Amino acid sequence: MDTQRTPRFTYQKVHRYLSHWLDARPSGQAHRLPSLREVAQQLQVSLSSCKQGFALLESQGRIQARPKVGYFSVAQAPTSPLPPTASLLDRVYASARQPGMLALSSDAPAMLGALDGPLLMLERELLRRSPPADLPPYQPLGEPELRAALARDYSQGSPEPWQADQVFIGPDLRCVFDIALQALIPAGSVALVESPCSWLILGRLRAAGLQVFEAPLDGEGRMDLDAVARMLDTTPVRVAVLSSRVNTPQGSAMPAADKRRLCELLARRRVWLFENDSYGGLCPNLPSYREHADPEQLLVFASFDKSIGAEAPFAYLLCRSATATLAEAFFARGLRLPSYRQRAIAGLYGSGRIDRQRTLLGKQLAASAARMAVLLKQHAYDCLQATLPQAGAAFWLRAMRPVDMDAVCESLLAEGIVIAPGSLFSQAGHWRDHLRLSVTVDWRQDIEGALVRLAQAVRQAPQLP
Repeated sequence: MDTQRTPRFTYQKVHRYLSHWLDARPSGQAHRLPSLREVAQQLQVSLSSCKQGFALLESQGRIQARPKVGYFSVAQAPTSPLPPTASLLDRVYASARQPGMLALSSDAPAMLGALDGPLLMLERELLRRSPPADLPPYQPLGEPELRAALARDYSQGSPEPWQADQVFIGPDLRCVFDIALQALIPAGSVALVESPCSWLILGRLRAAGLQVFEAPLDGEGRMDLDAVARMLDTTPVRVAVLSSRVNTPQGSAMPAADKRRLCELLARRRVWLFENDSYGGLCPNLPSYREHADPEQLLVFASFDKSIGAEAPFAYLLCRSATATLAEAFFARGLRLPSYRQRAIAGLYGSGRIDRQRTLLGKQLAASAARMAVLLKQHAYDCLQATLPQAGAAFWLRAMRPVDMDAVCESLLAEGIVIAPGSLFSQAGHWRDHLRLSVTVDWRQDIEGALVRLAQAVRQAPQLP
């Protein structure tokens, strides 16, 4: 057990010691932990640092305090092991959600400061004021108040205002995106995406039976538009799925002139543009595609959880020209979403709380990225090439030599550290020597130690053939 290397903060040493202690015991039953005083004496740290280490484990749900008795581990229900044939993506996804794993792969900006508390308080107030009998059981297209709030939000700075009946609410991003594809894009069609591309988007395109053409981005986030134009001349592309303002995971922003030209190419060939606006609200000063797109071939989609947090998992889409088709598709699904939670989200928009949250999160993401950049320069300058992202929640890193980042991921998983190798962001085999490193991490954990291990694993990784 490595407790000799002193972390930057002493409580991280306590957290690491106790994490090893818990990992060494069966997870199916509760175990009494050593007392605060015993741990302080064992590690030669202060009681204050011990309390911080214990508090961090408690916030992670790994231990609980029993008054006048002490701290006990939380018994974990046995998890069904993944089959031997499980993909690397499945293992990364599952590992990031296991207790005790340190995830450097998350895609959750609201981890830095969620609005879950205000949201739930507002929901309780709505329940108190409006008995359930006064509301219809459910709205298959979404609550009118939330649809109207989103229409007002997206009308800011838009030459043509959005209307509430052009907005549709679904349970999550996966469902909303699936409905849009099934309603508007025939199976077997060709989809154009930027590469690297979100693994969720790639997976849903594949599930919808679409052929995917990846247009790689260079280090500045620019696409070879001449190559795209030639491809559009010879290939019947039906939809382009593109990040709104900042590429996820690369963290780069395509210049406005490039976005304008790409929109002209798509409009000339009547190609649908599905604009992924999940990070758009966190970097409003960067150019979006919808400023230049054909409004009759535009669909915007996003989710609330990026800004609000896990208590707002819903997603939405906006479309001007296919409202009847989309309404029919949503009615066919018969979605039943909690009405009070949707109305509470609408209240956050109406009070201006969402705008303030976006501004705050944007600053927190930039500060967290700057902090991560310092650690990368200190510990991985010789093996990982890093560029500070223009926006977003991740670094897109490239190995200095062509190593297999899948192998790096496998070795770190065995040590309780989760990264997202670049291969997950391409179906065409691109980015094998890249990885996405999240900046939405819990800085109370030993992030510096995890980055040291990442750099070591990269140096030791086999070279790609």
